Amino acid sequence: MRKILYTFLLFPILASSQRIGNGIGVAPADSISADSIQNDSILDDSLSCDSTCFDSIPVLSVKDRIERLLDSELIKTSQAGIMAYDLTSDSLLFAYNERQTLRPASTMKLLTAITALDHLGGDYQFSTWLKYRGGITDTPEEARLLLGDLIVKGGMDPKFGSDDMRAFVETLQKMRIDTIYGSVIADRSFKDTLLLGEGWCWDDKNPVLSPLLWNKKDLFLERFQEQMAAAGIVVSDSIPMTLLTKSDRPTFTTLLCTRHHTIEQVLVKMMKESDNLFAEAVFYNISANAMRPATARLSKKKMEETIRRAGITHSNYRIADGSGLSLYNYQSAEMQVALLKYAYRNSNIFESLYPSLPIAGIDGTLKKRMRKGPCLNNVRAKTGTLTGVSSLAGYLTNRSGHLIAFSIINQGVLRASKAKAFQDAICNILAKSKE
Repeated sequence: MRKILYTFLLFPILASSQRIGNGIGVAPADSISADSIQNDSILDDSLSCDSTCFDSIPVLSVKDRIERLLDSELIKTSQAGIMAYDLTSDSLLFAYNERQTLRPASTMKLLTAITALDHLGGDYQFSTWLKYRGGITDTPEEARLLLGDLIVKGGMDPKFGSDDMRAFVETLQKMRIDTIYGSVIADRSFKDTLLLGEGWCWDDKNPVLSPLLWNKKDLFLERFQEQMAAAGIVVSDSIPMTLLTKSDRPTFTTLLCTRHHTIEQVLVKMMKESDNLFAEAVFYNISANAMRPATARLSKKKMEETIRRAGITHSNYRIADGSGLSLYNYQSAEMQVALLKYAYRNSNIFESLYPSLPIAGIDGTLKKRMRKGPCLNNVRAKTGTLTGVSSLAGYLTNRSGHLIAFSIINQGVLRASKAKAFQDAICNILAKSKE
């Protein structure tokens, strides 16, 4: 009787396993979501069966489960690079085409953020300065005149906004300056004169790479003039659009006011919302130096240093910008995981990077993805999307409490939704794993 009961309980499970092994009744990986995968009785770690059955049931490993997803039309008609690494046990979980160079799209921002924290530190601040040169003279009416120039020096702070502009004007008001006999000068010597990145498409919504920004726009002087006029501050002549180079940078200046935003404030918007201007601002600040303008070439060299520190000794990659907008960027899943490992092992990087990443089902570019199951409020990862490219790289915790670093890059995909479903399914497998 006990043998009959055992056979009765075991038969449906073995039959189900045989059907899946033969490829019958299994939806292609690119057409299923993580939510549907988590309900599959074979992929679920808890099977409805008498405990005596488990010795006979083959347990599918992470490798087996992901390999089943690879048997899909999506992978047959496009490229993919995948790597997952257990940071807690320091062991490789899965790798597929992990050294294939692919376009990272906005997961490029991981390299930008990690390099910035590696070289600048978590206390770094993005700054904009208000200065003057000349003299300030009192008048009988107690108003004061600036006999000289008002200088605004940009440090490519992407968060400089209306409140910051108001603080500049209020500084002048507190000093009772109501007339400026001179010019208002925009000091843009912080960086080179390039306003677009290498390899950017002309028909994209590209940010303008100005070091002097107001609400993310290259309209600083116009808005400053309007704000001063509204406050009753008169400039003797119309404000000239002066562009300074290193040779004619103002000297013997006096600082009036500085506005700051921390690197952590900038990283949150850059990573969670995938803001390209914020990423390029971080990219240029990486090579900021008081003695010379920041350039893309110098920032790339800093990135290469961080890549070597992460253990990547080859040069089989290409860096074109800091945001991932460029079609000239090339990375591999192996390289991205190496960077995530490096960040994890350096608390000065990880403590600022980890909170900046989008959280599955909660916020940022992952708010509408993985909204239930083990990935919800668990996966913290940077997304990436370009025409034909979809990527996801970051961290998650599995059922054993191990922290996993992963990278998934899909290239040559005509429908990003299929690639995203594929990525979410892999995250679901990793999150449910006890390996």
